[in-house]
Amino acid sequence: MNYDFGSPNTRQEEFFRAQERFIAYGGARGGGKSWAVRKKAALLALQYPGIRMLLVRRTLPEVRENHILPLITELKGLAEYKKSEEVMLFTCGSRLRFGYCDNETDVTRYQGQEYDVIFLDEATQFTVYQYNTLTACLRGANSFPKRMYLTCNPGGVGHDWVKRLFIDRKFTPTENSQNYRFIPARVYDNTALVAQDTGYIAMLQNLPEDLRRAWLDGDWNVFAGQYFKEFRRELHVTAPFSIPRHWNRYVTLDYGLDMLAAYAVAVDEKGTAYVEKEVYESGLIVSEAAQRVKMLLCDTPATAVLAPPDLWNRRQESGKSVADLFAEYGVLLTRTGNERIPGWLAVKERLRISEEGLPRLRIFESCINLIRTLPGLQYDPKRPNDVANEPHELTHAPDALRGFCSWWISVPGKPTPVAGSWSGDLLEDYNNTDAAGRAYLEAKYGRPPC
Repeated sequence: MNYDFGSPNTRQEEFFRAQERFIAYGGARGGGKSWAVRKKAALLALQYPGIRMLLVRRTLPEVRENHILPLITELKGLAEYKKSEEVMLFTCGSRLRFGYCDNETDVTRYQGQEYDVIFLDEATQFTVYQYNTLTACLRGANSFPKRMYLTCNPGGVGHDWVKRLFIDRKFTPTENSQNYRFIPARVYDNTALVAQDTGYIAMLQNLPEDLRRAWLDGDWNVFAGQYFKEFRRELHVTAPFSIPRHWNRYVTLDYGLDMLAAYAVAVDEKGTAYVEKEVYESGLIVSEAAQRVKMLLCDTPATAVLAPPDLWNRRQESGKSVADLFAEYGVLLTRTGNERIPGWLAVKERLRISEEGLPRLRIFESCINLIRTLPGLQYDPKRPNDVANEPHELTHAPDALRGFCSWWISVPGKPTPVAGSWSGDLLEDYNNTDAAGRAYLEAKYGRPPC
C-alpha cells in the first residue's frame, strides 16, 4: 500500500533531507511543523523496517490532537494504534511511541530506554534537564540513523537552551557543532496554510510588538512571557575596554553551593554601570568562592562587595554565617536588599533607553552567562510582577545583578574610593592584621590592590 507523502514546501523538504544528529525546525508560528513531524516519522518507519521512534510533547492531550488522531487516518492500512501502550505499530515492524513530559519528573519514565529517533515537538516547552535526559535515550546497536528532530518557537522554559544550541550556536567542549542544524520556517513558507486561511497572517501582524516579533518574524531575542523585554543585545552588550581607575568598582554576587555568580561592575561619572567581569561556577566551598571574588578585582580596590541578606544567616552547627566565613578569607560583604519586585524594577530602570538613546547598564561581551540568562527570564505565572524561579539555572546571574541595582537606588551618596591611599606601610599592616583589622582598613580605604 502506498503512503500519501503530500507536497512539502521548500523548508519542509530541507527538514526531511537533513541528516545531522540534532535538527531543529521552526522559529515562527504557522510554519507547518506538526505536519512535517508526522510525515518524517512515517517516512522513517517505512524506510527502515524495525526502527524504534519516540514522539514527545508536553502533555498527552496535545500529542493526541496534533499527532495520534491525524496519524490514525493517514496510516490506515500501514500501521495500527495500540492505545494501551500509546504506540503506533507498523506492519513492517517499526514502532512509534507517543509520550509526554508535563512535569520535570515525567521524563524519568524514559530513562534506560533506547530509541533510534526522537521527535521533540515544541521543544521550548521542555527544560534542559528533560532534553538532556531524552538525548541519553538516543542510542542503539544497529545501523539505523540516530537523530533527534526538534520543532520550536521562541518562548517557554526551554527558550534559553534551544537558542544557545541552534540560534547562537554556543557549544560546550563536549558538543560537536557539526551535529546541530537549524532550519528556519515562517508562515510565509507554509503556502498551504496561507492559501486556506488568508486571515492568519493579518492576525499575526496585528499582535502586540513582542508577540509579533516572536510569532510572525521568529525573533529569538523577544518572546511572549519574557520579563526583560527592554534587553537589546545591540544596545546593552559592548566590547570590553580599559576601565579608568577613578571609576567606582563593585562586586555583586549570588552564592550557594549550586552556583557562584559574581560580577565586577564599574560605574562612571554619570552613573552608567558597566558589568566588566564574570565568575560563574558551581560546587565551590566558601574559601574557593572568596578566592574567585578576590580575582575579580585584583588590580583595583572595590567600593563594596554586595551580597544578598541570606548570607548573614547563622549556621546552627558553627554559629557563623557565610558572610562571617567570607570575612575570614578576606572578603568583607555588604548586605543588599532582598525585595524581589522592587529589585527587578531597578534592573528594568537600568536597561531602559534614555533620551540620549543609551541605557544606564552595559555588559561586556565576555560576561556570557549574564548575557545568556537575563533575556531568558520569564514572568512568574502566579506573581505577574515577579520573575519565575524556573528554570532555576537562569536566575543566578540576574539575581546577582539585581543585588547591585537595588543597592544602588537605596543608598544615597555612594562612597568614593580614595585614589592612591594604599601606601606601602598600610599594605604591610593589612597583610599582618586579622580579619577585623582588614575589615576596618577596607572600610576606610577601599579594597587594596592584589
